[in-house]
Amino acid sequence: QVQLVESGGGLVQPGGSLRLSCAASGFTLDDYTLAWFRQAPGKEREAVSCIDSSSEPIYYTDSVKGRFTISRDNAKNTVYLQMNSLKPEDTALYYCAAGDQPGPFAVVPEGYTYWGRGTQVTVSS
Repeated sequence: QVQLVESGGGLVQPGGSLRLSCAASGFTLDDYTLAWFRQAPGKEREAVSCIDSSSEPIYYTDSVKGRFTISRDNAKNTVYLQMNSLKPEDTALYYCAAGDQPGPFAVVPEGYTYWGRGTQVTVSS
């Protein structure tokens, strides 16, 4: 059974850090472009960051540049999102996704085939 399972979310104060993980089972992530999306209440799902199959980050949304870092460990079949200097506007449900060479669709949900169920990140004092 193909699955992506996110973990690492939670409640954190502004300025704090979290590390999200997304572990795959039932398939190998090696050849996939991987991404983190987020969706806040009442808003559309947006791409936060993407990383290609050669472990090169290919996208960060402007609001997280310099604060978030995406990485992957193919040996562990896992993708990560290190989030530092968190802000209240980062509050959202965070999803990981895997896509087979999404190309120009790497920053939209349509570019991805497999999705996790999400992990909640809440930034509040």
